[in-house]
Amino acid sequence: MAGVPEAVEAAKRHPIRIIPGVEISAVHSPSDGSGSGAEEPVHILAYYGSWGPARPQELERFLAGIREGRYARANEMLLKLGGLGMPIKLEDVCKIAGNGVAPGRLHVARAMVDAGFVEDLRQAFSRYLYDGGPAYATGSEPTGESVVQLVCRTGGVTVLAHPWTLKNPGAVIKNLKAAGLHGIEVYRSDGKVSGLSDLADTYELLKLGGSDFHGRDDKEEPDVGSVDLPVLSVFKFLEIAKPIWHNAIKEIFASMSERTTDLNGSNGFRRICSAGDFCILRLSSEDPDLTSASEV
Repeated sequence: MAGVPEAVEAAKRHPIRIIPGVEISAVHSPSDGSGSGAEEPVHILAYYGSWGPARPQELERFLAGIREGRYARANEMLLKLGGLGMPIKLEDVCKIAGNGVAPGRLHVARAMVDAGFVEDLRQAFSRYLYDGGPAYATGSEPTGESVVQLVCRTGGVTVLAHPWTLKNPGAVIKNLKAAGLHGIEVYRSDGKVSGLSDLADTYELLKLGGSDFHGRDDKEEPDVGSVDLPVLSVFKFLEIAKPIWHNAIKEIFASMSERTTDLNGSNGFRRICSAGDFCILRLSSEDPDLTSASEV
């Protein structure tokens, strides 16, 4: 989420709309109590309005916990690679990731390429780092249900990313829908995936899609914008998203109003409640945390 403000500023120079979002790694465990089935990774997409999440501190704490776990995960992946005859140092991976960036599989893959153990990133993932692969490791990822609930609490739209990679997408989608999931990806660069559209209909979920582009130096990776998403899908997404985002803005404004010592207007605020229950705040505060938000 740290890159969102820069992206928004850049978009002002182009006819582009930025929808703040984040892809959160999680795990799904069978919940029938029988012990059957294996735990598998799931990726949850969170789409926020232009003002961002309603409770940014809660979201940041959640993401910070995942980032911390990624260092332990990277160490485990490197131990497995060392056992496969491909020794790599954690400091090399962290250097590739950059200052303050938690190392992920992509950074490990780039270190493998730099060390000459694989020809390219695609080979690193297809042979070693894919979900469940010989060098794959899990971190301290939360459950998929807890991620969906968090995103809903913070005013976001939740979508399950690339469900076609799951071993049992039906069970995962059913559980996440119960937690508040809004949609699943059914479109990708090679077209609609058979069966997933029907699952979306069954659980009354939005049908979305994306290129899953991660900036890898790989000509085989789909480009940004390579997915033909139907206009009707975008319309339905916005139809669901707008009231969620509006409620998030109301919560943000309410939180801001609580920071003033006088709601009568003498300390910078005048509060007006319209028939639509929206709060319109006129700002003249000297508080830099408030006045820095130009849209306010």
